[in-house]
Amino acid sequence: MMEGAPVARLRRVVRVALATLATLFGIFGSPATAQQPQRIIAVGDLHGDFQAWTAIAQAAGLTDTRGHWMGGKTTLVQLGDVTDRGPESLKIIRNLQQLQNEAPKKGGRVVVVLGNHEAMNLLGDNRYTSAGEYAAFVDGQSVSRRDRVFELNKATIEAEYRAKDPKIPVDAIRQQWIAATPLGWVEHKLAWQQTGELGKWATHNPAVVKIEGTIFVHGGLSAEYAALGIDEINRRVAAAMAAADDSPTSILSAPLGPLWYRGLAGPDPDAEADRPPVTNVAPRPTIDQELTTVLAATGAKRIVIGHTPILTGIAVTNGGRLARTDTGISRYYGGPLTWLEIVGDQLIPHSVGRPAP
Repeated sequence: MMEGAPVARLRRVVRVALATLATLFGIFGSPATAQQPQRIIAVGDLHGDFQAWTAIAQAAGLTDTRGHWMGGKTTLVQLGDVTDRGPESLKIIRNLQQLQNEAPKKGGRVVVVLGNHEAMNLLGDNRYTSAGEYAAFVDGQSVSRRDRVFELNKATIEAEYRAKDPKIPVDAIRQQWIAATPLGWVEHKLAWQQTGELGKWATHNPAVVKIEGTIFVHGGLSAEYAALGIDEINRRVAAAMAAADDSPTSILSAPLGPLWYRGLAGPDPDAEADRPPVTNVAPRPTIDQELTTVLAATGAKRIVIGHTPILTGIAVTNGGRLARTDTGISRYYGGPLTWLEIVGDQLIPHSVGRPAP
């Protein structure tokens, strides 16, 4: 049936109007679907300074004064080394765990990258664990737990002490062991072993993550490990954490591995010792050349690292392809309290004053 002229004209007007709207929305973007650059906040090594962490989180608009998420759709990346040196590692971890649960409900995300000090805690290497970190685990059963550990391991403990002093009395052995084993030590060990609550949490955190074209890794990404790909690196690290692999060849302690590599921050003798000797035919690449190789291998635009302190503040170098975020935030180092804001291709360092003790 033929349409009448008025109806045909109306249909043509509607089609033109719809085409015009489509063109306008194509230019300006639909309010419901427009792609806004993602806001990413990167925070470097915290080393047990809860007060510094809360000052940064609030100043960056991530948390309210009670420590709850208010960052909306922001992605927070904490670059590892929450633990050791300072006394309040556990309080920071608890807050980060809370935020990992809260942020997704507001459209945000919290990623905690595995640091070498978290791996060290899992492996039982507590050279840098402070007294306050043990004390944070103390409860009403801590004395009896420590006593039970001594009794269960009495023969081994006595043998170790007598290897140094064959004439040491039994009572002296116990006294010296108790003095060297602070309350909370047992609970700390149990929590950080690979089957413990914190050990499992740390194992679940990635060693390397790529978000919106930016690589985040604690130590650095060497050309050798970049060639493996991010998924394979994370698989190997998680497997080593789950097995508590402290062997000489473990990825958890490899100088070229993601937890320890310092070659993107400057000279790294330990890493160079693991590489083939430099020859005239194949001279060692510069940092800028290695960055090019790493970014090409991972399909990224830039890399953000922690691990190597730079107490003058966040450094964005190599044409914006490298950002260093370990500014000695913990009071142990006394550096500035900083965070890096990434919006699209903009990298904006920020800082806030250190709260009074």
